[in-house]
Amino acid sequence: MSQRKLAIAADHAGAALKAALLNELQTIAPDWEGIDLGGDGSDLTDDYPDASRAVAELMQRGGAERGLLICGSGIGVTIAANKFNGIRASIAHDPASAEQGVVHDAMNVLSLGSKVIDSATAATVLAAFLAATPSDAERFVRRTNKVQQIEKEQG
Repeated sequence: MSQRKLAIAADHAGAALKAALLNELQTIAPDWEGIDLGGDGSDLTDDYPDASRAVAELMQRGGAERGLLICGSGIGVTIAANKFNGIRASIAHDPASAEQGVVHDAMNVLSLGSKVIDSATAATVLAAFLAATPSDAERFVRRTNKVQQIEKEQG
């Protein structure tokens, strides 16, 4: 069985947490493969919109099923990622929120704030995000369809 693809990028502030999570990914989620799209911390012009664009565009092309974005707060990468059709990014700093985001809201990009969460907690949040599956319950599908309709209307 081939591994599922997780696109990962960070701005300069999120680089250390990104590296730690990439290093732990096979332990956290053995059936997932991380695709490192940049942000190693060596360049202060590694800006959050660039990280979000890299992950979102790869996902839109079908190169990754889910994404992980990291900046200082998690806010900037989330705002930028949600500008792309088909991307449903959200910040989660606890496992329950990460799981519910996928199950209830079909979240496909997890955003983390490196100045808000430590690497051990981030690993548990990432594990919950990757283990979760969107629900096929009618109420959740209906809501996701409404979000998709908004995307179509907004172009």
